[in-house]
Amino acid sequence: MEYNHKSLEKKWQKFWADHQTYKTSDTHQKPKYYVLDMFPYPSGAGLHVGHPLGYIASDIFSRYKRLKGFNVLHPMGYDSFGLPAEQYAIQTGQHPAVTTEVNINRYREQMDNIGFSYDWSREVRTSDPSYYKWTQWIFMRLFDSWYNKESEKAEPIETLIARFVASGSTGISAVSDEDVLEFSADEWKSLDEEKQQRELLKYRIAYLRESTVNWCAALGTVLANDEVINGVSERGGYPVEQKKMMQWSMRITAYADRLLKGLDTIDWPEPLVEMQRNWIGKSVGASVKFPVPQLNTAIEVFTTRVDTIYGVSFVVLAPEHELVAALTTPEQQTEVDAYIEKTSKKSELDRMADTKTVSGAFTGSYAKHPISGQDVQIWIADYVLAGYGTGAVMAVPSGDQRDYVFAKHFTLPIIPISDTQNIEEVADPNKDGKYINSDFINGMTYQEAVPALIAKLEELKLGKAKINFRMRDAIFGRQRYWGEPVPVYFKNGLPY
Repeated sequence: MEYNHKSLEKKWQKFWADHQTYKTSDTHQKPKYYVLDMFPYPSGAGLHVGHPLGYIASDIFSRYKRLKGFNVLHPMGYDSFGLPAEQYAIQTGQHPAVTTEVNINRYREQMDNIGFSYDWSREVRTSDPSYYKWTQWIFMRLFDSWYNKESEKAEPIETLIARFVASGSTGISAVSDEDVLEFSADEWKSLDEEKQQRELLKYRIAYLRESTVNWCAALGTVLANDEVINGVSERGGYPVEQKKMMQWSMRITAYADRLLKGLDTIDWPEPLVEMQRNWIGKSVGASVKFPVPQLNTAIEVFTTRVDTIYGVSFVVLAPEHELVAALTTPEQQTEVDAYIEKTSKKSELDRMADTKTVSGAFTGSYAKHPISGQDVQIWIADYVLAGYGTGAVMAVPSGDQRDYVFAKHFTLPIIPISDTQNIEEVADPNKDGKYINSDFINGMTYQEAVPALIAKLEELKLGKAKINFRMRDAIFGRQRYWGEPVPVYFKNGLPY
């Protein structure tokens, strides 16, 4: 018997549409099952083979679950905002609202031809105001919230303001920027509105800050890491540079501890949980300041091995670090500028992935060792990233392989700090021996040295114990035109 797919499939697809066969009931006695696909981006070319490859698998699973007696929710939508639509509209001389609508209709036609069992009554379009009003609502909730470490949750910003009015900054346990002010209730009330708003921005979960981003001048926009390949934009192949720009960020680092605790409560395979733990990257260590007297400031680093502080033979800054320009001496200016220019063409992913190339430039300046007071050379190198930690590291070649290779390449000192270290060919990070060449901790064990050093740094006001996380606050101000408007207005440069 011949299978006439043209007539048979049209017949049943019409039947499914007329009878709303796949519409999911809101109230049902059957057990519920949710099957969600990643929404496609509606480009001008229509579906590519990768779309139905995944959609067919999830559709088979949806049909199986329905036949097994489940009330299945299987929706479809369109990720219809963003740079590709904008570029397509520019190239074709049309408004992105027009091209997006045309492209969505093409996608819908193709998906209907395949015969997917979607509940089209629940279609989502991210460029539809009835949808993105909710993303704007979420943004406003984030902007009007601060993270209270005591309750371990976000609370309305009004509750923080009330505490400032009642007792100033005393006793506030919040996730905020490092440079928050300390003030009494009267001092808070005496601040004008602009200063109060500027201070509140240091606490808000959605906030503005200067961030190092992938800037593509040709596209006129910031790109995500995965949109940059070998220093050029994935779309169009235009040059991309690392640049500091004001961006909207979301303080997700506030939730780091909660995310870690939550991993203990979910039924996930252990390798996946471990990946998440590594992504969050909790590190217990110390914040240490290396004074730079000539600039009347200090370079702050975070280290998980404060016990190795006497092994520091140089400090390395990210090329984008804010102090680089001031630290660079006239003799080193040409070399430093060339290195910064070269680094700006690499993405963060490229810099993290390239572990074999050794490169850097000496700024010509020196910092003071926080305890011994000795001069320590200040270098820049692309293996240090501005967005991770403080954008600076204290280099201990005897205990860190990356620093060891750098020191060997540039003929910098490698100071042994343990009586059990073997550093003839590689760095040796072991904690088993007792300290040497380490002043007052000589002869101590690791367990003895760490608290002694932190106490000393706190006494000198040049360090303290600190917990750090590898995860960073999310940047989400990427759209230029074809994207949901950020629901704020600005007054004196501050968002409301």
